[in-house]
Amino acid sequence: MPTTPPPHAGSQLARLQQSVVLGTALALLLWLVLRWDKSWALTAAGAVLIAFGYALVLALEFVFVAMVNRRDPSPPAGWAVMLRAWWVEVGTAPQVFSWRQPFLWRRWPDEDVPAAPGRTAVVLVHGFVCNRGLWLPWMRVLRARGIPYTSVNLEPVFGSIDRYIAQIDDAVRRAQALTGCPPVLVCHSMGGLAARAWRVATPDADERLRHIVTIGSPHHGTWLGRFSHVANGRQMRQDSRWLQALRERERQRWSQQAYARFTCWYSNADNIVFPASTATLPGADNRFVPGRPHVALAFAEEVVEGTLALAARQP
Repeated sequence: MPTTPPPHAGSQLARLQQSVVLGTALALLLWLVLRWDKSWALTAAGAVLIAFGYALVLALEFVFVAMVNRRDPSPPAGWAVMLRAWWVEVGTAPQVFSWRQPFLWRRWPDEDVPAAPGRTAVVLVHGFVCNRGLWLPWMRVLRARGIPYTSVNLEPVFGSIDRYIAQIDDAVRRAQALTGCPPVLVCHSMGGLAARAWRVATPDADERLRHIVTIGSPHHGTWLGRFSHVANGRQMRQDSRWLQALRERERQRWSQQAYARFTCWYSNADNIVFPASTATLPGADNRFVPGRPHVALAFAEEVVEGTLALAARQP
């Protein structure tokens, strides 16, 4: 009899990021070989630029954040706060995009998670240009505390957010099978929009979920979305047609109670999702975390512990 394939049989994103990492390493090696007997200062400067050029891109993002957030109602972040946030993200980004996601994404597979009847499982939903490897620090904590979890690899990487609905539905089904109880969805960035799209497209969604937690999700789009030309990137533009249609469907179905089951973590130093208040929802439990950049926000102790406390709370 044919068997059902495992939920994470492959990762297009992992292969893409492996190519980037290996390509960068090769470029650095070639530069050092070609410049070995040339000016030491220029050689060192070129090597630093190849290895850490992403830090300059991050710096530009934080400049945009400071400018755009001036008109946002959330508390502003000063330049010292922005500088610290930039430094934190410089250290966090390569751990995620150059190590965990491309090379370690298979670690701690969902198939090894034991059933825990009566507990609340967690469904981990990553964001744009990510895979389940993003959540490895969470998985370590969840396993240590005996909290069941499932996860997704949202693909195609640059496809429409609506194409992720079936993958989230499968993860919710697997999570409920582990415990017999509706799970909590924990979503980073674009994952929050994917969860909303799943909920509005699924007739019995509210019977199958307990709560949705979003971390730096562009619920109202993000200023940076204007520069994207891929399908899901365009959908995350501020007030995009896709976001307008999603809000209208939610309003028609739930009226003023559309977001009562949401907790939204957001920051005034988020370098991807800004203005800051774009990561909030009306009527949701919106929780402000000052000074945290986009990727590192997912691993802030306040966010992790606060979210797991929600999952542990009796329904």
